[in-house]
Amino acid sequence: MVAHELSPVGRFDKILLATDGSDYSAGATRIAIALAAKAGAQLVALTVLPDPDGVAPELNEEKRRAAEAILDRVRQAAKAAKVPCDANARYGHDPYEVIVKEIRETHPDVAVLGRRGRRGLARLVLGDATAKVIGHAPCSVLVVPETAEMWSKILVATDGSRSSDAACVTAARLGHLDNSPLSVLSVMVPSHSDARQAEAPQIVERVVAALKKDGVAAEGLVERGIAEEAIIETAKRRNVGLIVLGSHGRTGLGRILFGSKAERVIEAAPCPVMIVKAM
Repeated sequence: MVAHELSPVGRFDKILLATDGSDYSAGATRIAIALAAKAGAQLVALTVLPDPDGVAPELNEEKRRAAEAILDRVRQAAKAAKVPCDANARYGHDPYEVIVKEIRETHPDVAVLGRRGRRGLARLVLGDATAKVIGHAPCSVLVVPETAEMWSKILVATDGSRSSDAACVTAARLGHLDNSPLSVLSVMVPSHSDARQAEAPQIVERVVAALKKDGVAAEGLVERGIAEEAIIETAKRRNVGLIVLGSHGRTGLGRILFGSKAERVIEAAPCPVMIVKAM
């Protein structure tokens, strides 16, 4: 389960930042640039403009200037961090379609998006575009709260699935970037069979052993309860700065079209959450 076996999972050569210049995007911009600097990655910045058809020319020009100002701020911040940056505005009716199209054309290893403030409903927190990007993007997606800073501790959740292994590989790579310690969590879900629950400690032991062999500081954790609730509470209790999840797994953490459990983790998490796509 070392990184080269699942490459390009765990690679961070190119990072895409989708921003609308709002406060909600501030954390995403900050984290995308910091991650690119640590990984020696190229940053691709994108902002989406409404399709100009049927819009007054003067309004189009106003929006274009506003978009250029947003991108210029990203360029300046990236330059200060010595991060190469390609920043562009794209037109489209639906932001998520534009973002996914850009991802498919530029092939980033991860897309970074902002998270809205907590309001009790996942769609309000994520925004419909963000939820759709997570479901349809062919790369991993990092969702970042407005006030987030670069992490120093990482929590990765695993249920032993291939998707979870991809998340562990990615978490290991992130840990290597700045020697961040990893906590590996598996949850014993009461509704599962006794045999299935008994696998949780074995899964954690296997992952921790592989991480330590790869030179990553790691500890294993086993909790009992509802998967998403256990992940959130563990993240809060251990004051982690990043949660890493597989896009889907045996417990249904983030189905391929983005499931409600993974949405609830992102909604309630005190930190950024990365959803990793298994290759």
